[in-house]
Amino acid sequence: MQLPEFKRDATGTIEKRLREKRHFIQVIIGPRQVGKTTAIQQVLNSLNCPYHYAAADLPAPPPREWIAQQWDAGRQRLRGQNTATLVLDEVQKISNWSNEIKRLWDEDTQKGNNLKVVLLGSSALLIQKGLNESLAGRFEVIRFFHWPWKECRECFGWTADQYIYFGGYPGAAPLIKEEERWSQYIRDSLIETAISKDILLLNRVEKPALLRQLFVLACEYSGQILSYQKLVGQLADAGNTTTLAHYQKLLESAFLIRGLPKWSGTALRRRSSSPKWLPLNTALVTAIANRSFQEWRSAPDAWGRLVEVAVGAHLVNEGAEHGVDVYYWRKGHYEVDFIVCKGKSLVAIEVKSGRKYTARQGLGEFSKEHNPTKTLIVGSPGISIEDFLTSSANDWFSKKAKSE
Repeated sequence: MQLPEFKRDATGTIEKRLREKRHFIQVIIGPRQVGKTTAIQQVLNSLNCPYHYAAADLPAPPPREWIAQQWDAGRQRLRGQNTATLVLDEVQKISNWSNEIKRLWDEDTQKGNNLKVVLLGSSALLIQKGLNESLAGRFEVIRFFHWPWKECRECFGWTADQYIYFGGYPGAAPLIKEEERWSQYIRDSLIETAISKDILLLNRVEKPALLRQLFVLACEYSGQILSYQKLVGQLADAGNTTTLAHYQKLLESAFLIRGLPKWSGTALRRRSSSPKWLPLNTALVTAIANRSFQEWRSAPDAWGRLVEVAVGAHLVNEGAEHGVDVYYWRKGHYEVDFIVCKGKSLVAIEVKSGRKYTARQGLGEFSKEHNPTKTLIVGSPGISIEDFLTSSANDWFSKKAKSE
């Protein structure tokens, strides 16, 4: 599959960095099946120079010696050449991978070997831990996220409604005419693979069933504010709030969900707030619910919640590329769906999907208390869902953007 124009922007960044004389380890992280491997393969073909690609995504994690073996294969490609590229996919699955990468990278640096190194990973927690512990000053990060509507529209001709239901997994796109097959693919090949391989295989999880239940509840209560204490009462397996907070972090590290904190004046109060549960791809919600597109579309309340999740996922995925933090706000019976913050700029966003009638009241109360840069309503009478799902993070803070 050829990546669309918008993902080609990321491949252009990778290619530019690999062509530079001064180089760092390039680390590409993001969810499963969003085009990371496809992107690097397209870059390698365009560079027209020797390379070696190897993936550690095996049933059992390879031993640490595997890295040295692949590194030697990359060095072999250097013979008689000015440069070569080594790509290691899902390297975070190997124990103490970052120490071994550091050792080999430093060897090549001392010897003047011009071996370019690219690491790909689908577990943000394990990748970042290794980078912080061993590879400080030696790497740059390139982030791939779930596909937005503009990419799915370009590649597959989807309408906004199709994107809101089917989400942004390009590998599942050919299956949407067979909805049961599509939902089974999402559950088996994406959700289960991410949980079993990116979380359970690589982290200590004493109660796997509890983690799975938490993920399902995060999807069932998507777009809703629910405390850990209330979640405990919903779970069949016994757990405590500390365990749930840890499992939430693991699910976030696999790019499955995000627990949005409440916006307040202090970071401490934000960290201690009850999260607003947000799946990062609407396909996770609809595949688990196992209801047809027509069933969702004909139920205004359910569709409204799905639209809000699509907007929130767009805010988180797009915002992460531009240093934008996403929150929610609630005070008494007043609520604002999303608060986005970049530096000193603060924008309040309410999704008007037909199930809420207090958007202006919530925005008004928030404005009195926090004086945001501006407020936005997504949906009539504000910016259309279609326009918002094609917007960039810079558009949200632009003075030209429509405000309410």
